[in-house]
Amino acid sequence: MSFIRVLIANRGEIARRIQRGCRKLGLESVAVFSEADRDAPFVVEADHAVSIGPATPSASYLNVAAILEAARATGADAVHPGYGFLSENADFAAAVEAAGLVFIGPEARPIARMGSKIEAKAAAEAAGVPVLPGYRGVDQSDTRLLQEAKALGTPFLVKASAGGGGRGMRLVTDMADAPEAIASTRAEAQGAFGDPAVFLERFAARARHVEVQILGDTHGTVVHLGDRDCSLQRNHQKLIEEAPAPDLPDDLRDDMRTAAVRLAQAIGYRSAGTVEYLYDPERAEYYFLEMNTRLQVEHPVTEAVTGIDLVEWQLRIARGEAVGFGQSDLRFDGHAIEVRIAAEDPARNFQPETGTITLWVPPSGVRLDTGVGEGSVVSHHYDSMLAKLVVHAPDRAQAIRETVAAIDRFAAGGVGLNLAFQRALLTHPDFAALRHHTAGLAELFPGGWRPPEPDAQSRALAALALHLHLTPQDGNTPWQTLGAWRLIAPAGRPGAAYYWASGDDEPIRVESNGYGQSIILPDGAGLATEAAKLGEGRLTARIDGIPREYIAHLCRAKNHWQVHLSTLDGLAGFALETLEDRYFQAASGKTGGADTLVAPMPGAVDELRVAVGDRVAAGDTLVVLEAMKLLQSLTAPVSGIVADIYCAPGDTVAGQAPLIKLDQEEAR
Repeated sequence: MSFIRVLIANRGEIARRIQRGCRKLGLESVAVFSEADRDAPFVVEADHAVSIGPATPSASYLNVAAILEAARATGADAVHPGYGFLSENADFAAAVEAAGLVFIGPEARPIARMGSKIEAKAAAEAAGVPVLPGYRGVDQSDTRLLQEAKALGTPFLVKASAGGGGRGMRLVTDMADAPEAIASTRAEAQGAFGDPAVFLERFAARARHVEVQILGDTHGTVVHLGDRDCSLQRNHQKLIEEAPAPDLPDDLRDDMRTAAVRLAQAIGYRSAGTVEYLYDPERAEYYFLEMNTRLQVEHPVTEAVTGIDLVEWQLRIARGEAVGFGQSDLRFDGHAIEVRIAAEDPARNFQPETGTITLWVPPSGVRLDTGVGEGSVVSHHYDSMLAKLVVHAPDRAQAIRETVAAIDRFAAGGVGLNLAFQRALLTHPDFAALRHHTAGLAELFPGGWRPPEPDAQSRALAALALHLHLTPQDGNTPWQTLGAWRLIAPAGRPGAAYYWASGDDEPIRVESNGYGQSIILPDGAGLATEAAKLGEGRLTARIDGIPREYIAHLCRAKNHWQVHLSTLDGLAGFALETLEDRYFQAASGKTGGADTLVAPMPGAVDELRVAVGDRVAAGDTLVVLEAMKLLQSLTAPVSGIVADIYCAPGDTVAGQAPLIKLDQEEAR
């Protein structure tokens, strides 16, 4: 079972993480990449790299034949699947071993068994692990399912047996809705997973998500590496994870851990895996949810509190080594928090963000697992998660504070990130008090989340930072001797320059004098500064005679400047335009008018719901666009008649591309 060259059947941050594990053991790494990832860091840093197809995952990262051919061509003798893509595909694991390669993970049989939610729960029951009351029988007829639903009572979930990642799941709170929920879940399960089987399960309304990390070797040893809490979720997708799981009764925690080990032993599990539970604090009970037969996204928090390198031990176990420590040898130190950093806009219903990263300044002193850097292109083809910020501290309260402080030092531009939203979650009193639960995001922000409105001083300082960035500081350039200002950019000589904040019709005015600058906002509010300087990521100035210093990073983003400035609410981003930007935008015009539906981002047309001649009302869904594994419903901007259609299902479209033209004159 020895090997020296590991092909990593994945991309992004997890590919780089596995590369680090390989280097630690003196192993070579092989990167496989799609055309969209040709210049990605994980490709550049690999010992060997092979292109396996176009950007579409089905033609590249899910293309088993291409991956195995890449292994043969590069002389790889092992394959690590990472997470996502093929990591829990039993047929892929079997194909790897059939090709004479070592699969770095469990054998195909336990992957298949745990991949079926029905079989997994049966195995858990057989191993004495508590499961939620429900129906998991082989009789899938409507009559039997409805009978079982009535016996179970509301609320309950209809779930796809082969589902995962929040897909294939319906909540039923009224028994009259049960037939539709069963039918729609079955249809989604067939379409998404190729398996229409469903099961019913009691719904635990305010449950927390707690999971136990296990590690098993080929010699029959299984140990647990403690627990994690992943209860902050959106649409069943985790946002923030922490280890150990806080506020668990000691006896229940011990029972969860030993039950996870018992289940892994019962199915003959090897490698790293995770047993997931729903924990009901009101009943002080826990229930088996599922088992993930792979490395988890959140594995770094377990590594932080145990000191165990999980990727290293996956590699060691795959080459036949015994786990080198016993359960009693493990110690759990402090508390760790992981924040998932995604390219999305939480204030706009988590709309995915795409483009080129023009600024990437992560905080120092904390762990950051990432697959991108300055210059990386974020496309619509893959998941929106770009990085994971991991903080380890002596206790939970300090871990929260240090994570917030790290976010406040993280500057990124060109592509919007969810950092401000994650900061709001961490600082929410319900998170500190452990009142959050898996379905509780709407309770934290009942009206939806909006970023804090920056105060007048912060807006003024952002304009000052841009002014200093664009104004030569050495006093020797022609622009400083030819006049106070020029048409499209500020000059260094005392005078005035103008900058427009996003959404403002009136500019921010920056006036220079012999002592400093006066910044006047559109509403008339002003700020006077002295001795202002910008450099090395810092803006310094005297305000009211008191020296002040702020984090300040600037970059270009599409048609404007982005200024990232530290405020009382953390690092805030300000979009500012110069006079030059406004002239160029006016000259180029807009892609679509009020009667044209345009793509808000690059993506693939998943569904076209209208034809030429159809009458539509404002707000009707016309096109469903897929971007970053999410479906976005694009609605009619006005009422009218469909005059022209510029796209078809399966088309890849650019951001701001026109999709549908409406004729408003014929609307009724």
